[in-house]
Amino acid sequence: MLGSVIMLALLGAVAGWLATRIMEVRMSVPQTVAIGVLGALAGGFVLRFVVPLIGSFIGAVACACLLIWLIQRYGARG
Repeated sequence: MLGSVIMLALLGAVAGWLATRIMEVRMSVPQTVAIGVLGALAGGFVLRFVVPLIGSFIGAVACACLLIWLIQRYGARG
């Protein structure tokens, strides 16, 4: 259980970092990890059944990019 939580956090951190580079945005480390973990949960779950390990990572990055786009598009405007 604890091992899978740690793996999710690591996968999320890497996916979030990669997504912020792809989307060319700057975010704090906690925001980057949170975006990556949410992406890992959403995208990793969907693609896990198609291509087990690599699909989870690709899905995590893709969903993290989607979340960044949604935040930019519909996030707080000040």
